[in-house]
Formats: sequence, structure tokens, C-alpha cells
Amino acid sequence: MDSFSTVIRTASHEQHMEAETSTFMSDLLGGRLGVDAYARYTEQLWFVYEALEAGAARLAADPVAGPFVRPELFRLPALERDLAHLRGAGWRSGLSALPATEAYAARVRECAERWPAGYVAHHYTRYLGDLSGGQIIRDRAERTWGFARKGDGVRFYVFEEIANPAAFKRGYRELLDGVRADDLEKQRVVSECRRAFALNTAVFGALGAEFPLSA
Repeated sequence: MDSFSTVIRTASHEQHMEAETSTFMSDLLGGRLGVDAYARYTEQLWFVYEALEAGAARLAADPVAGPFVRPELFRLPALERDLAHLRGAGWRSGLSALPATEAYAARVRECAERWPAGYVAHHYTRYLGDLSGGQIIRDRAERTWGFARKGDGVRFYVFEEIANPAAFKRGYRELLDGVRADDLEKQRVVSECRRAFALNTAVFGALGAEFPLSA
């Protein structure tokens, strides 16, 4: 019988690929979009991580979600440095969420407040994804728009407090395998992972509509 972390990974594989191969992300990574599109994407990430991390302190003592609340993962301070670099010191005044982003952040917040196991699903899809695929985005962004290596503009993708990402991900998967939930609850968590990827893909779709490549 597969471990829970394996079940989650295989169950959400299709949605994961759909998100990674969205037109917007393909155009961004292919260097076909300007830095403005990258900055707009970074703004959307701020809303999602604000929802994830605003509820983290309250969940730290929760038996299900608590073990996953790890300060070394927190991305908000890095995102804010990136946005200051990309948009200037007054970045907050120009910050706006796309409707798809609002829906995503609202679902994260709802889980954080009412359903700790659902929060874990969003935590997993975001942070483990950033530790893995996020490094490709960082590399492309540095080369395409000339950001300093691991510097302002790409700090979101730099986990300075995680010396060994591979070991960290192994430990994270062990936490998932030991999560305090029965089989029915685990099935709900898997469904929420799928939902998280779908919400993320919807954000990419909205960004793609905002930054179409001229034919």
C-alpha cells in the first residue's frame, strides 16, 4: 500500500502538470513576456502567501497542521523585498488581486480558519512546489531580466534557512505520512490538493488573459 505522501503526489500529478504547462508560465519561462508580467505574478503570490502565513501562528499548536508550520518556509518577507525591487517603495498602494487570486486566497484562509487538514493540502502544494519547480523560475528570471543571483527580485525562490532541500522534502513527506487523519479525511485532503492546483491554474489563466502574446 502506498504511503500517503505518494498518494497525494500521484493523485494531483495531472493538475500539477497542467499548472506547470499553462500558457502564461510557458511564455514567462520562455522569455516571451516582459518583467511586468513577472512582477504581476509576484503580486498574486503575495495574496496567497499572506493567506497561508497569516493563519500559521494560530495553527502552530494544532495537532494536524501544527507540525507543518515551519518558520524557515515563510515567504512573505522575501516576497515583500521582491515587490519593493520590482514595483518600488510604494508597491503596496498598487497591489491588486485578480478575481482568481482572490478566490484562491479566500479558500486558503477558509481552510486555515476551519479545517486544519485542508490547510495542510494548500501548504503542501505551495511550499513543496516552490522548493522544487520554483528553482527553474528563479534561474530563468535571473537570466531573462538580469536579477542578481538569489538577490532582490527572486528572493521568494531562495530558502536561505533550508540548507538541504532534498532532506527537508523527505522530512516533509514523512510528516505527511504520519498525519493525524483517518482514511476518509485523507481522501478529502487529496481532493483539496487537486482543488489547490486548480485554483493556481485559474490564476495562471487570468494572468495569461492579462498578458496575451500579440499574434
